[in-house]
Amino acid sequence: MIDLVLVGIGTGNPEHLTLQAVRELNAADLILIPRKGDDKADLAELRRAICARVLTNPAIRIAEFDMPRRDSADPHYRRGVTHWHDAIAYAWTEAIHANLPRGGTVALLVWGDPALYDSTLRIAAQLNPVPNSVRSIPGIMSLNMLAAAHAIALNDIGAPFLVTTGRQLRDHGWPPGTDTIVVMLDGDCSFQHIPADAITIHWGAYVGMPEQILLSGPLAQTGPRIIATRAEARARHGWIMDIYLLRRHAASVTEDR
Repeated sequence: MIDLVLVGIGTGNPEHLTLQAVRELNAADLILIPRKGDDKADLAELRRAICARVLTNPAIRIAEFDMPRRDSADPHYRRGVTHWHDAIAYAWTEAIHANLPRGGTVALLVWGDPALYDSTLRIAAQLNPVPNSVRSIPGIMSLNMLAAAHAIALNDIGAPFLVTTGRQLRDHGWPPGTDTIVVMLDGDCSFQHIPADAITIHWGAYVGMPEQILLSGPLAQTGPRIIATRAEARARHGWIMDIYLLRRHAASVTEDR
């Protein structure tokens, strides 16, 4: 039997790991690091750098495994994701069996927080055999880092804000009931599909990392700069993680109502 620990590592900056995260990593018997291909080799290297920085227990094993890729050509999004998760669960099972055949504690380093727009907990529930226990260690979420980097508050006084995805913004437009939204998992710059009048955007890529890029301003003027900057950064690094906040102001709110 194994105990599985999912450790939130925030945006990958070792200084942002919680003391609990460091303690849990040092208590593991095995740490698994996914490899996502040459174009995302930096992601595995960042995980290795975190381990080198915080591990003090020389008995811990670190093993790498090849991460399955999602079939983006599948026209049925949920079906494609389900098949992908099945493949990841199988890869985890094989890596654990190969490196910890007698059982023990296995840790995985999860970007951000395992509870927010991350599928690690769902994949853990598909493991066979079922782990003896699954623990989730919170990490600093990217929306917290975005707000800190821009020195802004996520919400207006007494007002709600909504966290959503690029797909939802593109397909359904601005969510009702709020004037502030935080958009994650947006590979298509979906802010292009909403009216830009009286909207401010605060955008960040690689937030909290040495490569951090920040842009903010009126959406109509800043949106095209973000699109160009994002494409250039992704081409340079082979991958990109970004997030943005959109806030509507009085003019657009009045018009909508």
